[in-house]
Amino acid sequence: MTGQTKRQKEMRKALRQIVPRVPFADAEAILEVARAGHLRHLPPFIAVWQAITSRVRHEYTDYDQLLDEGYDRDAARFFVVDDMNEVLEEWGSGSRVSGDEDMQSHVTTSSQDGA
Repeated sequence: MTGQTKRQKEMRKALRQIVPRVPFADAEAILEVARAGHLRHLPPFIAVWQAITSRVRHEYTDYDQLLDEGYDRDAARFFVVDDMNEVLEEWGSGSRVSGDEDMQSHVTTSSQDGA
């Protein structure tokens, strides 16, 4: 994996730590989002966590359908939490999402505990 920046290497390492059994296609899509400009200001671990939760929410749940049906973002997120956590568990993650938790503080706590 030559030619990668230190940040890219840290992101790959964080991805393996957070979701060790993530499918390859999802891993590549997650890393692409994590490298996006709007997440560049975040530490690599948090950027990867944000990208993971976004990927799971949009690709493995009914989140977008709920939004299309008129649910607001918070309500839609509430209804897909269990589905998201099932995917995270399948992918080997020890971290979970909840409907009312601040994601950045959750990730910080998780990264201090397990990384």
